[in-house]
Amino acid sequence: MILLTPKPHIAQLLDHAAAKDAGIFAYAQGESEEPLYLSYSQLRLLATQKADLLRNPGSQSSAKIVLIHFATQFENIVWFWASILAGMVPCLSRTLEHSPEERTANFEHLHRLLLDPLVITSQTLQDRDFATNSVLRIVAVEKLEAGMPAPERHTDEPLPSTEGVATMMLTSGSTGRAKAVPLTHRQIFAAVSGKLAMLPLPEKSSLLNWIAVDHVASLVEIHLCGLAAGLDQIHVPATEVITDPLLFLRLIAKHGVSRTFAPNFFLQKLSTTLDAAAGSLTDEINLSQLQYIGSGGEPNVVDVCVRLTKQLTRLGTHTSPIVPGFGMTETCAGAIYNLSSPQTDISAGSKFASLGACMPGIEMRIGSVTGDDVEVDNKATGWLEIRGEVVFEGYFNDEIATRAAFTADGWFRTGDLASLDRHGRLHLAGRWNDVININGIKHDPSTVEAALNQAAIAGIAPFSVACFSYRPPNAESGGIMVVYEHAYPMADSEARMSTLRSISRIVSPIVGSRPHVLPLTPGQLVKTTLGKLSRVKICRALEQGQFHDDQRANNEFIRTYRSVECSPPQNETEEALMGLLHELFVNQPEMEIDHAILNMGISSVDLIRLKRAIERIFRIAEIPMVMLLTHTTIESLSSAIRALRQNSCKASCETYQPVVTLQPQGSKVPLWLFHPGIGEVLVFLGLVQYFPDRPIYAMRARGFNRGEEPFAQLSDMLSTYYRAMKAQQPEGPYALAGYSYGSMIAFEVSKMLEANGDQVRFLGCFNLPPHIQDRMRTLDWTAGVLHIAHFCGVLTEQQAEAMADDLRALTPAEQVSRVLAEGSIERCKELALTQESLLTWTNVAWSLQKIGWEYSPTGSVTTMDVFYCQPLKLVARSREEYRNTKLNHWVDFVREDIRYHEVDGEHYTMIGPEHVVRFQLALKQALAARGL
Repeated sequence: MILLTPKPHIAQLLDHAAAKDAGIFAYAQGESEEPLYLSYSQLRLLATQKADLLRNPGSQSSAKIVLIHFATQFENIVWFWASILAGMVPCLSRTLEHSPEERTANFEHLHRLLLDPLVITSQTLQDRDFATNSVLRIVAVEKLEAGMPAPERHTDEPLPSTEGVATMMLTSGSTGRAKAVPLTHRQIFAAVSGKLAMLPLPEKSSLLNWIAVDHVASLVEIHLCGLAAGLDQIHVPATEVITDPLLFLRLIAKHGVSRTFAPNFFLQKLSTTLDAAAGSLTDEINLSQLQYIGSGGEPNVVDVCVRLTKQLTRLGTHTSPIVPGFGMTETCAGAIYNLSSPQTDISAGSKFASLGACMPGIEMRIGSVTGDDVEVDNKATGWLEIRGEVVFEGYFNDEIATRAAFTADGWFRTGDLASLDRHGRLHLAGRWNDVININGIKHDPSTVEAALNQAAIAGIAPFSVACFSYRPPNAESGGIMVVYEHAYPMADSEARMSTLRSISRIVSPIVGSRPHVLPLTPGQLVKTTLGKLSRVKICRALEQGQFHDDQRANNEFIRTYRSVECSPPQNETEEALMGLLHELFVNQPEMEIDHAILNMGISSVDLIRLKRAIERIFRIAEIPMVMLLTHTTIESLSSAIRALRQNSCKASCETYQPVVTLQPQGSKVPLWLFHPGIGEVLVFLGLVQYFPDRPIYAMRARGFNRGEEPFAQLSDMLSTYYRAMKAQQPEGPYALAGYSYGSMIAFEVSKMLEANGDQVRFLGCFNLPPHIQDRMRTLDWTAGVLHIAHFCGVLTEQQAEAMADDLRALTPAEQVSRVLAEGSIERCKELALTQESLLTWTNVAWSLQKIGWEYSPTGSVTTMDVFYCQPLKLVARSREEYRNTKLNHWVDFVREDIRYHEVDGEHYTMIGPEHVVRFQLALKQALAARGL
């Protein structure tokens, strides 16, 4: 172990390790490939070379802070040290948000927080992850290596002092935007020294990490401690370990690992895997060198620790290796450890493991919950407060947060409720900000509640829903509880089940776990004068049994409903499909064989995953997509699969059927959706889950099946759709809507219905002006294939624009080959997109575009609702210009009333995953305003 010097510098750790015979093993894909090995001496040499690129006068940036963003642990480590050796302060980037809007907002936040940092990444990640960036200075390492300079700061505003700061770490941002935690050289040395003193590592062992390096446990607990101890360290991607828990043990055995890290959810998964594993899978695993599995981030269940300890003992561990602990970014990861788990926790009769005692360099106390900054009796529950060499001194560039985080006498408020037992061991009792922690990932309950409120689920009383962390009795891991006041009659089991399904479909994708749901009779959730619900009070009332009668009644209603209404699988095919759907969509409520699959909240990608999985397990070369779109229950799909396997369904599957039933249930007037210019209806799948009480049908263009000819005449298409619509719904009133090109079709079909004497009560236009002829004539076959590739995520918008001119010189088949070759191979595999399918799809879209060449609107309809967003760049420069110069012309074709609804997003994303919640709310309000 390197000793603390009068002027410690983190680079001394690398220098110390470089003199040892040890290094880094970096796995890219589990055990399928040999790991990359780099000795610490080679790491220092490589980092020095990279540092020279940052110090190069032609590449010198004025930034003190470097935001490092790479795909692998190894690349992040190399550029972390390069920044250190170049005299800069590295800050490791966290996982970026999925929503483009949230991602853009985060870029702006990081730009302000870190005062215009320099972002170092790869060219690939710059193109993929920073496409929406307009504020951060980004340089791809390929350009640095080519001698190109890094961009200079946009402002002359002086940076706060970073004297003594080794690195910045970003907090998770689970309760808001991330804060920057400056870790000093002295703090890191004290932390590493304290960790190795409390958890000494044997010589000739190693450390294993499977957490991203942007997490402080990965950086300090494993990487820097490994350097200080002069031992090998092994890095493997988290996805590899989570999907194959036994890989975790095999790597420990292979590399003689003495120390690693795993949160409770993974320990539970590992124990379950060991229970089910055949002896042959563990015979070669020897864990005799394993001493510590640090665990934190969520409470450790004592029963899991006990069970897993016994299992690991059988594989060679000499003592209990599980070490529950407490740590934060602000403390350089773990700083309080329980070295006697689970024995002391068993003796104490605890359900959750104690977090133990302080390591050298930190002390703790329990502060009063009254906010008086006074210490209370240790046995009482209060705020956990800490101080010491390993505790940071304040947030970077955030004086308000810093003032709020420290007491008047200098103790850091962790935000956790805690107590100390008679032996001085720490026990946590909760978190002040109510963050929901599932599988080690934190979730803001406000986000979930907002999504449920915006969804305006019919069975939930308006703004009477709350959610919080919940662990059912005897459960080994926590989850989320959703409590709401119901708006349906107590005995309406159908509405109760419909609401349950709707909640599950909305919450599950957000938190990655199926929620526990409890409906309450109205009036039980008391609100403040500001209309807020107290999660803490509701949770306490639940724990105290105040909702016992509601829980019992709800369980009985659901049990009775399922015993009467839910049909179990009747044959092997239905059983296999049921199992497959549970495997792919594990967060769904109990499924019924006659329940609509498309109403489970699945996306277009999910549907394609289902298609591929069915082909695999039933050994069918190819299932037409139309089969999944027209046989939308387990029962009907099972029958279609059996017929297809007997070759008696092929003709019927490939017979053109324009109507796709997206949602068959409900008593409200059906909603008819007309396809955009690409001809497919997959784009509408995200809307379906929000309309459980309204049948939804969609029109799919002709030409996707073998032997089908795409539409060549508008009259043919309109008459086909009209006949199919009248066959499905003979009488009005009717509700129609079209997305983009589909708005034109919906307008024309509405005229036909009204000419027949039918009432069209709702006609929705999703972002299309009436005059499209000029726009259609600017589109060619190449534009069609590029648009589909972009729509599918095979090409980025920038890639599509860059290759357009080159493609036009090629034949259609050659264009498709080029697109597939230069696009995302992973995305093509995920979507099962082939040369033939993309060529067919583009031909369908091309036929629709040519129909649009000659289209000129005539006649009129009674009413129309126009939903508009940010237009395409070639159409208008702003929403206002688009609304006032293009969309306003619809007034010439509406006899009575036209209404405009501004919605979020852009033309291609307005009903996509990031905007669908708000869009469906606007659509529901528009339908309601028309009496539907």
